[in-house]
Amino acid sequence: YSVEAGRMQIVGNTVHDCGEGGILVHRWQQAGDGSLVTGNRIERIGARSGGTGQYGNGINLFRAGNVIVANNHVSDCAFSAIRANSADNVQILANQCLRSGETAIYSEFSFEGAVISSNLIDGAANGISIANLDQGGRLAVCSGNVVRNLVDRPPYEPYAPDVAAAFGTGIAVEADAAVTGNVVEGAPRHGFLIGWGPFLRNVAATGNVVRAAREGFAVSVVEGAGSVVIADNIIDGAERAIVGYRWSDPATGDLATGDGGGFRHLRIERNLVS
Repeated sequence: YSVEAGRMQIVGNTVHDCGEGGILVHRWQQAGDGSLVTGNRIERIGARSGGTGQYGNGINLFRAGNVIVANNHVSDCAFSAIRANSADNVQILANQCLRSGETAIYSEFSFEGAVISSNLIDGAANGISIANLDQGGRLAVCSGNVVRNLVDRPPYEPYAPDVAAAFGTGIAVEADAAVTGNVVEGAPRHGFLIGWGPFLRNVAATGNVVRAAREGFAVSVVEGAGSVVIADNIIDGAERAIVGYRWSDPATGDLATGDGGGFRHLRIERNLVS
């Protein structure tokens, strides 16, 4: 548990069967930290105190900026394999994340700058979530990840119906982000969830593959939603390929064969649906 330390090298440890968390890098105020968390094996992390993500994470960054989390093997965590809360300039690279109870990799709340790349996620309620434009969360690249075998059951009773509706999603993103070269297979709800209500701005989702999802892409069409490009993706075996949403409610038919359904913020082109 690193608190206000900074420039730590947390390398090559085995952490298992913990009641609340695995490796934690925290700061009292949001600031640069510069720690490296690499090459660790983390298994069977519980959340005895309950909550909705404060506990039960394999690797947890809180307010710690400029941290690299890479090449870790994280399995069987009650909530996230890797959770970065208000962590600026985080890089989450080439981690193995197996059987996470909630969202396998989370970059959330008031962060600016996240690179989430080359991770393998097998088993989770959500794969990757890059969230909270409402709190200033923005600026991300999500590329080259494999996300598979998701479920639509969270590890707690959802506190609102729209929260429950978000589980079973491969990759979710909101603002100032490039989402490219990812593969999602086996998502009970959406392969990709782009935006939430008006919290959507400047997202490019290109060159991804979605297989065996109920819907390939769900994208916000609420008033105030910002620019989105969904292009050059392959969507195979989905009930519907690309659907506009107002929060948790579908608001359009399948947009994959059209031009964005008349929504000026939305460009959809050259996607292959089978």
